[in-house]
Amino acid sequence: MNVHDSEQIQTLLSEAGYKTADGMETSDLVILNTCSIREKAAQKVFSELGRIGKIKSKNKKMIVGLCGCLAQQLGEKFHHKFDFLDFVVGTHNIHLLPDIVSSIEKKRDKITKIEFYNDLHSLGIYAKPKKGTITAFVSIMQGCDNFCAYCVVPYLRGPEMSRPPQDIIEEVKKLADDGIREITLLGQNVNSYGKTLKDGIDFPGLIKKISKIPGIERIRFTTSHPRDLSPSLIQCFGDEEKLCQHIHLPVQSGSDRILALMNRGYTIKEYREKVEQLRRVSPNISISSDIIVGFPGETQKDYQETIDMMEKIRFDLTFSFKYSDREGTAANLLKNKVDEREKLRRLQALQELQNRHTYEKNASLVGSTQKILVEAFSKNSDRDVSGRTSSWKIVNFRGDQGLWGKMVDVKITKAYLHSLRGELIEQQGGYES
Repeated sequence: MNVHDSEQIQTLLSEAGYKTADGMETSDLVILNTCSIREKAAQKVFSELGRIGKIKSKNKKMIVGLCGCLAQQLGEKFHHKFDFLDFVVGTHNIHLLPDIVSSIEKKRDKITKIEFYNDLHSLGIYAKPKKGTITAFVSIMQGCDNFCAYCVVPYLRGPEMSRPPQDIIEEVKKLADDGIREITLLGQNVNSYGKTLKDGIDFPGLIKKISKIPGIERIRFTTSHPRDLSPSLIQCFGDEEKLCQHIHLPVQSGSDRILALMNRGYTIKEYREKVEQLRRVSPNISISSDIIVGFPGETQKDYQETIDMMEKIRFDLTFSFKYSDREGTAANLLKNKVDEREKLRRLQALQELQNRHTYEKNASLVGSTQKILVEAFSKNSDRDVSGRTSSWKIVNFRGDQGLWGKMVDVKITKAYLHSLRGELIEQQGGYES
């Protein structure tokens, strides 16, 4: 989501006359778009601001600003800590950036804008894709009403608000006209889409409408809360051809006791039942997840239940993290914090297990033929192109730029931990475009 926010920021400032610079040393304007979900992300912001401050000391005219969740969280405090900062803009105020920058250019005043609004000013900014881009993000809602015990998002993004479906559809049509073939629908909990709208449309209904838009070949979405994963959304994976066979479904823990402390609203039994339903509807679906280790009060038994859950479900991929206290959350007040060294030990063991599962999942595709939407050259060689399977796995194979944006058949020849190798299958009559 921060990536898409950055795209919107760049679009707004381009329209205001700014162009991307080669580096900060030659920039007139530097904006740091921040995240506050984990302590490590916040630490990176402070470190980067220290580096930017040294550059600005040599270029007094440079304008330096801060956006995003950490800006929303700390607001005016940033000005006290970093006196070279010109502006701090929160999550609901991105649309004001051109006016803010213009004001600073004229008056050199310091500005803080962290108000919340009861509308979606900063959500529908159209970020025109760069030439040759094949995939794009589309925000369909903002905010969250779940208040998980460890999470700051409801406090920094505000309450849930859904964009009108027609606004979303019009944006997707524009993206299709600009050459986009695959979109990812974004929201803190996309399963809640539509609850604040009066016309009765829900998330499965939105997917069905978007599936009818010419030019769009693939639809993805993130993030999906397990509690709100409905039977109708699950059925979409069987019915909607354009909906990719992948879902990111954060479980966070395999212990019911810890899930209750986290205020997640489901049990592991309920989570596993939904995974089984997904696999019945779509046997080849890939499932990724998020897991937190070392949540306050997590015992070795709780941790082992997470390991046991992973062995039973066998995710294609997990994003796993050590728990970190976040100011203002319920978990921050909990006692029985887990020792940092123990958290690290648990995390490393969990990641080793997931690496085995990920490689096994990838290896099972060797010999199969997969449809790949070619996105760009491979990161490793300009003799290879790269794209993803419907199940979100990266595949590299020999090809040239003429394949970009085309849907091609590729035979998988080799598996690695983070990608697959394949061979292009020549098709009579050319490729889908």
